[in-house]
Amino acid sequence: MDRLTTNPVFVALVGLLLSVILTYAVRGLSRKYGFIAKPKSDRWHKKPTALMGGVAIFLATVLVFLLFVPQTINSWVIILGSAFLFLVGLVDDVLSIKPYQKLIGQMIGVAFVIGAPAVFGEPLLVLNWTGSELINIWLTSFWIIGITNAINLLDNMDGLAAGISAIAAFTLAMILGGLGNEVEILLICGFIGALLGFLVFNMNPASIFMGDSGSMFVGFFLASSVLLNQVGGKSRGVFTVLAVPALILFVPIFDTTFVTILRKLWGRKASVGGRDHTSHRLVALGLSERSAVWMLYAFAILAGSISLSITNLPVTQSLALIAAFSIVLVIIGVYLAKVKVYKEQDEEKAVQENAAHAFLLDISHKRRVFEVMLDAVLITLAYYSAYLISFPDFEQTANWDLFVRSLPILIVMKLGAFLTVGVYRGIWRYTSVKDFVTFAQGVILGSMLSILTILLLFRFSGFSRAVFILDGVFLLIALAGSRMAFKLFRQLLPNPMNGDGRHVLIYGAGDGGEMVLRELENNPEWRYKPVGFIDDDPLKKDKVIHGLRVYPGNRSLAKLCMEKNIEEVVISIRALSPGRLEEVREACRDAHVSLKRALIKIESL
Repeated sequence: MDRLTTNPVFVALVGLLLSVILTYAVRGLSRKYGFIAKPKSDRWHKKPTALMGGVAIFLATVLVFLLFVPQTINSWVIILGSAFLFLVGLVDDVLSIKPYQKLIGQMIGVAFVIGAPAVFGEPLLVLNWTGSELINIWLTSFWIIGITNAINLLDNMDGLAAGISAIAAFTLAMILGGLGNEVEILLICGFIGALLGFLVFNMNPASIFMGDSGSMFVGFFLASSVLLNQVGGKSRGVFTVLAVPALILFVPIFDTTFVTILRKLWGRKASVGGRDHTSHRLVALGLSERSAVWMLYAFAILAGSISLSITNLPVTQSLALIAAFSIVLVIIGVYLAKVKVYKEQDEEKAVQENAAHAFLLDISHKRRVFEVMLDAVLITLAYYSAYLISFPDFEQTANWDLFVRSLPILIVMKLGAFLTVGVYRGIWRYTSVKDFVTFAQGVILGSMLSILTILLLFRFSGFSRAVFILDGVFLLIALAGSRMAFKLFRQLLPNPMNGDGRHVLIYGAGDGGEMVLRELENNPEWRYKPVGFIDDDPLKKDKVIHGLRVYPGNRSLAKLCMEKNIEEVVISIRALSPGRLEEVREACRDAHVSLKRALIKIESL
């Protein structure tokens, strides 16, 4: 029996069962006594939903702790500190206290978690990020308060905050397991079970929300539990100590930073709610609420996997992995920042009243500095990866010295080559096969210049030809991938119009038709939804262009328009004979469909 009660999986299952029972009971009581969240313009739920789900999460976690977790000073400190924040959140749910009052409560909880262990002769519970205990105390305070509020802000869509917290807690449990912290694992597993039990009722469409009592408890508990990774166990490098906590809680950190910066630029208060979070922008791009939540789950799992990896990797490899991940994040952040979630008049007001917004809006059209900096990182990562694959332990050999000495040469030569062939003339959203040829030319020219320079300076002594071949391949993939990212996002995400746009049939399935399709997809504000192509060439019948079928031109156009609910036909063929044009015009009249020709702009016929 002892072996069973100390099994992390068993403890998590008990927490899940308790949470399901308690959440069901709390939901019923909330509905009975009127603790209900009514729909609001800045919230996503469309019907009254029970509150106080945080009570179930808190009670399930505490019960598991009392029943199954060997109680240490640190575990008691975290439970009591989190319980205090639960009470602060509960008061806010009932009485709606002011933000500064909640902040005071958070500071009291932080002071208790950091200082209480010292009363019993234990070390302070802090993040050991520096050699100064005083600085560590302040950093830990900012960390706990920041994560607590990040989870609170993240609680904006069904299942998001609880699911992300469960993934972060699972990652933390895996890391603690690797460090031999068995007691702390049981504490975290009980918490994971409590979150999963709540998620049974909180996934879209949610029948209960956690409320501030839940988000305060969950955020504070998570942030405090990360401190356990800094105490005892195996020795860890400084880099691991710094990076692991941030990666474990990557999604709430990213979302809070992203939203705070953009709200400040728009002249909005960071603490005021709104539909401008990462999840909301994904929905604005066309994802369903459930899909947006699952996409953020995937990012949390990826970040957690990276945090697990770097605990066992050398520092340079960890840095390379995090740099690659950061590049993806930056590109995604830039893409999401372009999603319109504010009204046009708000943008005009922000430009007039906020100098920082106006400045950044102006330089956003001149992104070449960002591109050059990005390419410098890509060149470094590609060269490092080529060496790592060719010589897995090259950091402990003379090859490391060759890498360090030659890297500046590669960066200068390849950036110069990119500039020469025109890599920086393109616009990312319109990247095509022709641009790929330009990228290949830039990589080949850059590699040749780099090899010639190294040959002149070092006579190529000790350098491997295979490294430069791999480097060229990796760099081309990275260069093309970064430029194709925006286009890939548009292909992967569904049409944001969700069927609300005017259904369009494109007449002509050649280059002109493909160009019209791209123009319509690149300008969703026109509110056109391409349904298919029609072409007189029998060889193109039933072919597919960008996922849209080509219908034969000899078929009754009027009948096709009625079958597919077509509202407009756009002609992309410039050399359409007058007779055929009249036939098409007559068919559109019969089907009560408007006819337009695509020239420089779409014009009515």
